[in-house]
Amino acid sequence: MMRADRLVTLILLLQTRGKLTAQALAEEVGVSRRTILRDVEALSISGIPIYSEGGHGGGIALDERYRTTLTGLNAAEVQTLFVSNSPTVLSDVGLGESADRLVLKLLAGLPAAHRPIAAHIRQRLLIDPTWWWHEPRASAFWEVLQQAVYEDWLLETTYEHYNGDLVEHVLEPYSLVNKSGLWYLVAQREGELRTYRVARFHDVRLLKRVFTRRLDFDLPTYWQAHLQAFIENFSTYHCTLRVHPERVAFVTGLLPGRWEPLGHANEAGWMTFRLTMDSLLMAKMLVFGLGPFGEVLDPADLAETVLRDAIQLAAHAKLTHAD
Repeated sequence: MMRADRLVTLILLLQTRGKLTAQALAEEVGVSRRTILRDVEALSISGIPIYSEGGHGGGIALDERYRTTLTGLNAAEVQTLFVSNSPTVLSDVGLGESADRLVLKLLAGLPAAHRPIAAHIRQRLLIDPTWWWHEPRASAFWEVLQQAVYEDWLLETTYEHYNGDLVEHVLEPYSLVNKSGLWYLVAQREGELRTYRVARFHDVRLLKRVFTRRLDFDLPTYWQAHLQAFIENFSTYHCTLRVHPERVAFVTGLLPGRWEPLGHANEAGWMTFRLTMDSLLMAKMLVFGLGPFGEVLDPADLAETVLRDAIQLAAHAKLTHAD
């Protein structure tokens, strides 16, 4: 080992393990104890705050403040490290207790100067990626799915499509992905990677046959491409509504990222929005929900459909009341 490399290795060993004896350092880097002592002297002369203590319990160590600098962690990076992940998601995959232990170990390993920063941020910032309403319990096939993904076992499945059709497939399960609290299975079928919502599996059977994973598969790359394709191919319906000021917050909160203001509010405070909805049905439900606080400007067929349905609803209500 070249001397420059050895000196860096010595510093890193002392940074991560704390105080070590000269003999322990010598064994780690494969040199003599005398060489280690010369290296320590050279580091000290160059300005590195390294010191040695003799006697029982002695050894070689770095100054604690220098260890803080050496880690390269600044205050913002320590804050990022200790922002909590979702305990629900980690518990789903059996890592909840491990995550708690990891936080404790990270706190114990931080230089003293950074520990208050970690405690400060953990009480002031929490990121919870789970949606408000999610499936309260894991799938009945959750353990089987995890085993198949981890060990590359083939799966024989019965799956319910969005339209209610049940289909049977043999799948090559690659990965499990949690999106906003919902679990999805990435699996290959007939040579093509597909994404399945875990909650829609009606039956999952483990086949005692393994498959060979594609060498070109990368989960983050696949998932980003899948999200982009989903957005591009998603069936959308556009409409333009004028909304009463009392319902503006309701509309914008209901459709985050799917509304665009058109101009400024009129004299009465009504705002005009171009909205992206999932379908004509969803647009009608929104208009009915707004009632007198919303007005359809475009397209004309939405206004006509709402009017026709309103007439039918009124007639039905009148008939029901008469009975």
